[in-house]
Amino acid sequence: MPAKTKPYAVRHSAIHGRGVFATRTIRKGAEIIEYRGQRTTWEVGSERQGQDPADPYHTFLFELDDGRVIDASVRGNAARWINHSCDPNCEAVEDDDGRVFIHARRTIRAGDELAYDYRLHIDGRITNAMREAYACRCGARRCRGSLLDLRKKKR
Repeated sequence: MPAKTKPYAVRHSAIHGRGVFATRTIRKGAEIIEYRGQRTTWEVGSERQGQDPADPYHTFLFELDDGRVIDASVRGNAARWINHSCDPNCEAVEDDDGRVFIHARRTIRAGDELAYDYRLHIDGRITNAMREAYACRCGARRCRGSLLDLRKKKR
């Protein structure tokens, strides 16, 4: 039996750098790809971030419920190229083992770029400089203008 072809391909994105695009129709609810990389602490992962002077806020870190991160800059896969959108067609789901899978939130057509809402967390106060550094480029009609999670934190 021949291997199944992947339902996605990595190529240039109008949103930012590289992106991941559907190569065929992906049905709502389908598991598309696991977000892979080295599991490490936030401290170690954040030290690696910002290595590119041209894009110092670009990150491949995915925050897990237990406080660790998946750093896709080390042993990562194509999932690290999925861009952010304020109107995403995908969502990231963490399972009980701390593995993260990207699922389709709605039916995705061949050629559509895959995207999920990053809702990034940063330590400290969100300043105007931080808002600018993490500005959103998704182009959604109701874009909130930021990759950051701007919701009030619950204590």
